[in-house]
Amino acid sequence: MPKGRPDGNDALQPTPRHDGTGGRVPDLARRLLVGGLAGLAPTTALARVAAHVPAHAVTTHHAASRVPHAPLHAPAIVGRAAPPKPLVMLDPGHGGKDPGAIGISGTYEKHVAEAAASELQRQLEASGRYRVAMTRADDRFIPLEGRVDIAHSHKASLFISMHADALTNRAVRGASVYTLSSKASDRQTAMLARTENSADRYGGPQVHADSPEVQEILASLVTEETRHGAAHMASSIVTAFRPRIGLLQHPARHASFVVLKSADIPSVLVEMGFMSNHMDEAALRQAAHRMVVAGAMVQAIDRYFATDSMVTHATG
Repeated sequence: MPKGRPDGNDALQPTPRHDGTGGRVPDLARRLLVGGLAGLAPTTALARVAAHVPAHAVTTHHAASRVPHAPLHAPAIVGRAAPPKPLVMLDPGHGGKDPGAIGISGTYEKHVAEAAASELQRQLEASGRYRVAMTRADDRFIPLEGRVDIAHSHKASLFISMHADALTNRAVRGASVYTLSSKASDRQTAMLARTENSADRYGGPQVHADSPEVQEILASLVTEETRHGAAHMASSIVTAFRPRIGLLQHPARHASFVVLKSADIPSVLVEMGFMSNHMDEAALRQAAHRMVVAGAMVQAIDRYFATDSMVTHATG
């Protein structure tokens, strides 16, 4: 009588087979079993099964599976990636405790500048050709140099500061555009630059515009390419404004504006009109007029970036 297992688990013992294999599954069947489960069983489970496969069977199985494969090649590169869209930085003048010029009927320049810049942002983004950022999108004070720093942090391709100043002569009206220079092009522009550069007084003693001496040094650091870009943008704005918006006589001017001091970002300051003139103020209060101004600006920006050298500067 056969002896049972000491633990009494006789029912778990395999039933002896009479096929002459001694109760062992043939090596071929075992290999088929392992191969067939390879796509279903977890790696750890296959490792346990493989541990019971005789060494000579594993060697035979791997030898049979050594089929030559075609060499791998890197995928072909078709075409070129589209260059990034240029980023246009819009700078609504003044803000917060700095109201800017106050119009005859009490309109604040800071509100007109923000409304016009927001409309320009809307039109530029709608074109799908540009990325747009604003130095401020609400009513808050930002130091002049802080505005330039924001443009640099965004790696802007173009900087446009938008204003609607005031003059002592209320009869003067019309738009104009300004670029950076150590010396003003005329007395009126020199006065505007002094007014704009004094905006930092609202920031307290720790925030102030640079002295004229430092400004002259900074102006000398602006690269020739940047100067050319700014002049080209100013010319484009004048051309786009002329058939739609009244302009000052000799509308392209220059002076030592702190906000235009970037050495490598072409920068312009646009005076959309003068709050000291009742006709300019009335026009700038109207959304329809600001849409016309923004539309002309979009046309000028398109012309600017259409120039090959400008595109290279903006994306390279």
